[in-house]
Amino acid sequence: MKKHILAAILGATFALGACEKSPVLSESALIPLPQEITDGSGSFQLTSEIGIRLIGSGENLTRIGEHLAEKLRPATGFDIPVSFDSGEVILELTGSEDSEGYEIQISDTEVKITSSGEAGLFYGVQTLLQLFPAQLANTSVQTMDWVLPVGTIKDAPAFGYRGSMLDVARHFIPVEDVKYFIDQMAIYKLNYLHLHLTDDQGWRIEIKSWPKLTEIGGSTEVGGGEGGFYTQEEYKEIVAYAADRFITIVPEVDMPGHTNSALASYAELNPGVNLPNGKLDSVNHAPLDYEMPKKNPTASELYTGIEVGWSTFSTELELTYAFVDSVVQEISEITPGPYFHIGGDESHVTEKDDYIYFVERVQDIVSKYGKTSIGWDEVATAKLLPGNVAQFWALEENAILAKEQGNKVLMSPAKKVYLDMQYDSTSRIGLHWAAYIELDSAYLWEPTSYAKGISAENILGVEAPLWTETVTNREDIDYLTFPRLPAIAEVAWTKKERRNWESFSRRIPSHGKRWEIQGIGFYKSPKVNW
Repeated sequence: MKKHILAAILGATFALGACEKSPVLSESALIPLPQEITDGSGSFQLTSEIGIRLIGSGENLTRIGEHLAEKLRPATGFDIPVSFDSGEVILELTGSEDSEGYEIQISDTEVKITSSGEAGLFYGVQTLLQLFPAQLANTSVQTMDWVLPVGTIKDAPAFGYRGSMLDVARHFIPVEDVKYFIDQMAIYKLNYLHLHLTDDQGWRIEIKSWPKLTEIGGSTEVGGGEGGFYTQEEYKEIVAYAADRFITIVPEVDMPGHTNSALASYAELNPGVNLPNGKLDSVNHAPLDYEMPKKNPTASELYTGIEVGWSTFSTELELTYAFVDSVVQEISEITPGPYFHIGGDESHVTEKDDYIYFVERVQDIVSKYGKTSIGWDEVATAKLLPGNVAQFWALEENAILAKEQGNKVLMSPAKKVYLDMQYDSTSRIGLHWAAYIELDSAYLWEPTSYAKGISAENILGVEAPLWTETVTNREDIDYLTFPRLPAIAEVAWTKKERRNWESFSRRIPSHGKRWEIQGIGFYKSPKVNW
């Protein structure tokens, strides 16, 4: 009888083992979803004996290898040396292109990531890291098997510009929190960070030739807090940190509206002050042939509310353009990326003809310093320079105007990708003037068909802005950003034929487990079985 019972137990055990599924590559919780996944048979196991081998030459190749090793070491406890000599995890750079595409081949004996570009190799590393169990997110050693399914991944992005915007003007965001945001972007293969550096409530970037901008304009924020700003050295630190993760910084100085922080800093910039043409005095910023009035014009008051559209630069004042020239020059000199964002939105009190004149002159200034202008979609009502970009956030007719001029459109429809919008009426922070944006809404849209008349060939890419009227700290950033930013990242990376909500909603819970391990307080959408 005992023999029969033992046999039954053993049989049940073997049956259970036979039912256990081996890991399958195509069922991995990858975000953004790669363009092509081919399953193989078997698995690869990371052990304490394994190292990373580099093949090829590139100034960032070693850094990419070390990045992978640094992500693997804490939870595995393995040494994981990085060298050009040996290793079962291979990173091969096959060229010197700007390619963002990559291929991953996993066999039972090795893992190989190949790309003809360093960015592509870096993105392959992000995909590889997501293939490991969620426990990899721990900073202490986890006792478990680190197993990967065998197969092949071939991948490349649908759009070249895949970005997010961080508004550091309404509430100042410290350098360390900006770096944190950059790290999260890199995981999901986003490659542009647009920094909204100035607005009515604060001026956040040091301009050496106009020091009161930060002394006065940077001294407060929404709600009356103490504000803050980045020195040029701190800004360069952010630029370099982002570049190490293949993210390009796009600085924005919003104008001619959203300019109260500048108008509060320098009274002479306020409308109604008529100065003649001429070169500027380096001390008082007035033309050399102009005698400063004995009674200075009145500076505007600092502003800590959230209403918009009531401030403007004077478009007739030559000092305005001298000011813009100084600001664009100083920021451009410490920004290696190709773009400079000139704002241009919600300038409601600027006369239409004056607005057009201003935008066209500022475009010329930006071009003079070797940058390409991006502006919110209103700028397309002016004549855009060739190559300049209109960022569609509100009006389809403006996007059409940009297209008809032969210019590209950056897709940021407020009703789909504004991360500051509430999920629903119970969201603890956020606004809802554009829409309530649940996770499925952030995912279920297609850039190439969202705006009538704007197709793939007209689109530069996709960007998800996070405005900070209600955001005061990293916890607030986490709550509004996750899980919507990964959803939008997939819209920007993965071809529409590969995307569907059912698949995404099955994959996102694995990322939720990682966020919980990391202490990221994300929004647990009721649309997902977490």
